Amino acid sequence: MNNSPTMKQFSAWLPVVMSLAALATVLTHLVLFGAAREPDEGPAAHIFQLLILLQVPIVAFFAIKWMPRKPGRTLQILALQAITALAALAPVFLLKL
Repeated sequence: MNNSPTMKQFSAWLPVVMSLAALATVLTHLVLFGAAREPDEGPAAHIFQLLILLQVPIVAFFAIKWMPRKPGRTLQILALQAITALAALAPVFLLKL
């Protein structure tokens, strides 16, 4: 993807960064504490949940604002946002954390 004005929008790249931060949170927790299930969710789980949940209104805003203007480019960025979110969610589901 090239640096088009659409990708430079805050609402375009923030969800990607949030997904990568969520993935980093999961991986850091796995390295430090392993994949053992805990009786109560710790701070890492809450940070992960907030990072994933707070993306929803940002992605919705981005889609509503840019889909009518640049539908093709917007779909590419939405796909990137979805891929990074799925990458963050994958270890949680695969390891049943």
